[in-house]
Amino acid sequence: MTINLDNKGLKSIIENYDLFFIDLWGVVHNGVKLNEKAIDALTKISEAKKKYILLTNAPRPNNIVKVFLEKMGMNKNMRENVYTSGEAALSYLKKNFLDQSFYHVGPSRDFDLFIDFKNKKTQDISKSNYLLCTGLYDSHDQDLNYYKDLFANSISKKMICTNPDLIVDRGGKREYCAGSVAMVFEKLGGKVVYFGKPYPEVYNQSTTNNKKVIAIGDNLNTDIKGAINMNYDSLIITDGVHKEEIKRNGIKKVLLNYNVDATFSQTELKW
Repeated sequence: MTINLDNKGLKSIIENYDLFFIDLWGVVHNGVKLNEKAIDALTKISEAKKKYILLTNAPRPNNIVKVFLEKMGMNKNMRENVYTSGEAALSYLKKNFLDQSFYHVGPSRDFDLFIDFKNKKTQDISKSNYLLCTGLYDSHDQDLNYYKDLFANSISKKMICTNPDLIVDRGGKREYCAGSVAMVFEKLGGKVVYFGKPYPEVYNQSTTNNKKVIAIGDNLNTDIKGAINMNYDSLIITDGVHKEEIKRNGIKKVLLNYNVDATFSQTELKW
């Protein structure tokens, strides 16, 4: 049974955990501005001498996301706790694919991810050794059918996906993420290697401590399934990506629909 913390707050469970994995987009910010109640919660976690990691499926290196958060107004101490799926993917690529040519699927703003091996980028998908998917092209950000045609003759290649999220809400606008493109590739018969929640590598790279852990996020497919995969407790933020589903059907039915369970729920992250 999922316990609701709207009345008692995060403070009611703070002593039960040593480490808090906290999602960024949908919990700490909405792509446009910071959630002040969540920021207050981060401050209180630190004051309680507990550790948190801002674990995000952003397809960019840590430092790029830190700059983004700085522009939003997040203080430096908080930004130092960021770890991204892009950082985890970058480590893997440098170890295994540094000398191979790749075809980039995603917006040009994700250039920072592969700046160290930009000379290996090819404009011809047929000449690439692998596909690096960070998102959707700006010119085809709503048309998944475009990617079916793009990948039709390339399913023998491996795809590296740096963001398993299917969708995200930027302010009040819903957008596709790299995971939706990777799903198209998989349905065609291609093989995808994912970096980010719910896959273990991003958790393992971001910390080495075996502590009592809870994962907090708004996405059942990534944040909550990731917690289950790692055998962590979890807290689902219900005013996030599943907001309308939960409003229509209730949290119990939505969890059942996604075949997951959450230890706790909260409308928004607050102390």
